[in-house]
Amino acid sequence: MSSLGPKLSVDDLAMENKNVIMRVDFNVPIKNGVIQDDFRIKSALPTINKVVSSGGRLILISHLGRPKETGYEADLSLKIVGEHLGKLMGKPVAFAADCMNAGAEVSALRNGDVLLLENLRFYPHEGSKDEAQRMEMATKLSSYADLYVSDAFGTAHRD
Repeated sequence: MSSLGPKLSVDDLAMENKNVIMRVDFNVPIKNGVIQDDFRIKSALPTINKVVSSGGRLILISHLGRPKETGYEADLSLKIVGEHLGKLMGKPVAFAADCMNAGAEVSALRNGDVLLLENLRFYPHEGSKDEAQRMEMATKLSSYADLYVSDAFGTAHRD
């Protein structure tokens, strides 16, 4: 048990009518605007579908590549990943181009909807050594949700 309480499975959560923010690992290889291997996206589908079928409003967060943390870089945008996810799910996946200012997109979500936020690493906050800067981003992202789910094995097992 952590200091925050017991770790729960997504199966333990009551998600209906709740905003659920989920960290996923969508760091997939893309070449000339085409996803080369969607294994990581497909691997997240069971958890994504669980939230959606439970009536949650799902907000997905991820990174893609190693941008310079100075702003938007078209070749490292998650937009193409969201479009691909929508095809896999057979339903639209909304996209927020600015993860630090996605309040309008989050407010528009209805039960069973999915929203993918833009690449977290476009912001210096994500990899900052400055705790205040990291906390600014964490506070903003957590303001969008009632529940947090980690489905990003690779990012959950690093410093």
